[in-house]
Amino acid sequence: MAKTGDTYTITLYMSHLKWGEYRYTGSRDIIYGEGYIPIPKRYARAFNILNRNGTNKADILGANLFRCKSKDGLFEGVLRAQGCSNAGDPYAKQFAGDKNLKALGDWFYAVGAGIGNQVRVTWTSPTDIVIELI
Repeated sequence: MAKTGDTYTITLYMSHLKWGEYRYTGSRDIIYGEGYIPIPKRYARAFNILNRNGTNKADILGANLFRCKSKDGLFEGVLRAQGCSNAGDPYAKQFAGDKNLKALGDWFYAVGAGIGNQVRVTWTSPTDIVIELI
């Protein structure tokens, strides 16, 4: 489980900013406005950030669900850790809005995020994170 002060920083690419449009799969129609924050595998392991494979299909605050605020005050909600790099892998590969895949896309738009910008994710408790565009 992540602890207070744990942090990581990622660089944004087109697929993060426009997840619903810029995809390498034809598994569903284009959906505008979706976005996500990637979780590099080393941090998913170090902070034990799990997807539903790792929680036995349960939703667990501090494992695959996190309360989140943005440092700028423009976002507040729950983020879900989800996805995996290989089938069955228990570690999550991204954060997205819980039951709202446009939540982070809306925040990216509000803060004017673009390709090459960086996002810092910082834990303020094992269950709470702050995101900021830096």
